[in-house]
Amino acid sequence: MNDPGFDQGLAHRHFAAHCFNITWDLIDKSERSEAEQLQMLLQSAASLWHWTERDDCAPQNLSIGYWQLARVSALIGEANLARRFARTCLEVSPAEDAFLVGFAYEALARAAATAGDQAEMERCLAEAKSTAANVEDAENRAALLADLATITAQ
Repeated sequence: MNDPGFDQGLAHRHFAAHCFNITWDLIDKSERSEAEQLQMLLQSAASLWHWTERDDCAPQNLSIGYWQLARVSALIGEANLARRFARTCLEVSPAEDAFLVGFAYEALARAAATAGDQAEMERCLAEAKSTAANVEDAENRAALLADLATITAQ
């Protein structure tokens, strides 16, 4: 768009955050309709896409975006998609950021649980718990461990 009055950077900034937040609202719902499940997936993908269009997009942003897509995919029962996004989350997560790496393993464990792969779920949970021990911020470590506690075999 070449409209001199339109700031694409501001639009991407707005929609990256907006789509992420409204996806989170749907993640938090205990029950979702089929339409809401589709909306949740599309909004999460839109959030990540808008991040990729931002000049300030960093590996941390990509990690969080792919994590959310993996979580949404697991929630709607799409194990293969969840696994794909979780693997990408791990690939883009900075190795020195134990919080992001821990959540990448959380996503992999959740994808394995969705697929009914008990052994892989347990392996990824063990990796996530091991990584959680290296998360320096106590609140972040507690958040990761709390999310890990919600993963069970399907």
